[in-house]
Amino acid sequence: MKFGCPYCRHECDYEDIQMDADLLAIIKMTPVFGKHHSLVWAYCELFGITPLKPRRKKLRLLLEELKTFFQAEEFSYQKKRYRISQAGIAEALNIAAKKNFTSPLENHNYLKKIMIGIAEASTKTESREAEKDLRKREERLRHPYCEYPYQEEHVEPPTRVVHDAPSLSPSRQGREENGGAARRIPSPSTGEGEGGEGMLTAAQREENKRRLGAILKGIGG
Repeated sequence: MKFGCPYCRHECDYEDIQMDADLLAIIKMTPVFGKHHSLVWAYCELFGITPLKPRRKKLRLLLEELKTFFQAEEFSYQKKRYRISQAGIAEALNIAAKKNFTSPLENHNYLKKIMIGIAEASTKTESREAEKDLRKREERLRHPYCEYPYQEEHVEPPTRVVHDAPSLSPSRQGREENGGAARRIPSPSTGEGEGGEGMLTAAQREENKRRLGAILKGIGG
């Protein structure tokens, strides 16, 4: 469809103007996908977007739908909503782009089925991790002064220390060499002892008896 410009009277083609707007929108959406933009384009090619000029509008709509997936990190399928990360979406796009289809795709149903599997697996993993974290918090509440996980107490057996035998004095060493005989203590009554040491004479014994009697007499009055 062509029309004349009301200002310069130049003949313009409405289709060319619309094409410029679509291409500009496509270019502006590319940064949204970040490092995954190549996977997005590879997936869009499964819809038969070439040649681009007559099918640019279809490409724009595809990118807008994928942009919604990436920004919201969720999608719906059969009236049920699923949460999925951008990495999960990229994984699904990679799987879909590598599949050989006999005819161009009509919608995102195949991609959504792949994303459902990835989302459910991710949810199970997150549930297990959340359960582990909950157990850790419960253990910390029960034992606030202990760190989790607990380490079993390990008691080392006492180490037996063998000390060197004490050195003996020359006199004791001599006695040990002679059979370890114990020293005989002198008897007060008989005066018998080792080597005759400490023996009392008869006069000394009598003197001791006299002194003992005097002490007892003084005590008894």
